Amino acid sequence: MQARLAWPPPSNESHSLFPPPPLHGAKEEKLMTNDPIFIVAVLAALGVLGILLLGIGSFGKGGEFNRKNANKLMRYRVIGQFVAVVLIVIAAWMHGGN
Repeated sequence: MQARLAWPPPSNESHSLFPPPPLHGAKEEKLMTNDPIFIVAVLAALGVLGILLLGIGSFGKGGEFNRKNANKLMRYRVIGQFVAVVLIVIAAWMHGGN
């Protein structure tokens, strides 16, 4: 038998999925999605994903392209991953505890 969850959750719980709106005059929270470093880090991660998919696709298909470029693509992927991780760490560090 499946347990049924009450929705919305009872109000006597100490946590909420939807926090209350900030009070008037309260300091606005800085979002990471507005940070240019974070945006560049996401683009770098998407670039790594593209390189990975190209490498896996060429490996699966085989042929001359795979023989010539498989190791080069995987090297580019590792370098891209390094850059993406460094950018993510910088973005998290700049965001701080906010």
